[in-house]
Amino acid sequence: MRHAIVLAPEAVEDLRRLPGPFRAMVKTAMEKHLRHEPGRVSKSRIKRLRGVRRPGYRLRVGEIRVFYDLSEGVVEVLAIVPQAQAQQWLSEWGEAQ
Repeated sequence: MRHAIVLAPEAVEDLRRLPGPFRAMVKTAMEKHLRHEPGRVSKSRIKRLRGVRRPGYRLRVGEIRVFYDLSEGVVEVLAIVPQAQAQQWLSEWGEAQ
């Protein structure tokens, strides 16, 4: 099944702030991993987050983390942040269970 990928306004800004090569890597990874099997957890790439209700998943793209939620046929990208800021973003914006 092909999923629609929708970026929240904050995620659009996050993507714009990335340097060109990183932006291209993130776009390619989102298309490859989130378009067809966004809920498929893997050891190295996609992780289902525990302890938070939202966001539900994290995609790892090198040193960049893409936080997203998954619903019927739609992947909503909430944030695109460097690894060093990921924990801070989760504590600030993640919704606890």
